[in-house]
Amino acid sequence: MVTNYHLPPTGYGPGSQPEDEELQYMSLPQDMRTFSAHLPEVEDSAALAPALALMAEVAAAADRVGRGGAAERFDLSRLDAANRRLVAETMGEGEVAMKIRGLPAIRAQESVFAGIWVLSGAGLDAIEVAGVPGEARARAFEPYRPGTGEAPGAGVVNAPPLLVELEDKSAAGAGEVHVVNLTLLPHTEADLAWLDARLGQGATDILSRGYGNCRVTATALPRVWRVQFFNSMDTLILDTFEVTDMPEVALAAPEDLQDSAERLREVLEAIR
Repeated sequence: MVTNYHLPPTGYGPGSQPEDEELQYMSLPQDMRTFSAHLPEVEDSAALAPALALMAEVAAAADRVGRGGAAERFDLSRLDAANRRLVAETMGEGEVAMKIRGLPAIRAQESVFAGIWVLSGAGLDAIEVAGVPGEARARAFEPYRPGTGEAPGAGVVNAPPLLVELEDKSAAGAGEVHVVNLTLLPHTEADLAWLDARLGQGATDILSRGYGNCRVTATALPRVWRVQFFNSMDTLILDTFEVTDMPEVALAAPEDLQDSAERLREVLEAIR
């Protein structure tokens, strides 16, 4: 019997093809730190009046700085232990921490109020109200590890023109932010090691923990920073050099400072 029916060719139809393996994606940051008001317990507000008065001055300063005023600093060393403890409890710890090497070495910790920084070091216990602590900016490129003059070695392929670009932008002085995105550029481990040696390391290290981690390191070349973003598993997802006075990720914006002034006043009102 003759029939028009034909068997389908092999390799077609459901189940004929191997199932695709599940696509694997790099993990993105999962957790974001957000402001959560903490209200210290105050039993004797009269005894803690110095701390309350100082923090009210800090709130007023945040308003002024947010409107374009100069940075302001408040000495905490004159407070007794109870008052200093209240300030520490109210300020808490925010997203950004800085280490400033040199003499004196300074630790700067942003409080939960953006733009209000607690500074500590030898002979230093203070609050600074600013977009970024002045010492972090002024001393950033003081060489902690000076750059070398070594010639490119084996495996150094693409780093020399990048160094020329960074040196040129550094010498140009203040201007628009210039970014070299290493993540998108071909390079070898030897390239990175050579660039690190040639650029050296400056005095300021910054860690921002807002959404994943961002590590910012000053080089010894003026206005050149290494800015690296990591996901919540501490995997590097973006690696750049930025040529600027201070990377934006470390700065508290004017509106942040004004918001901090309002929130600090609300906390002080609640604990009085």
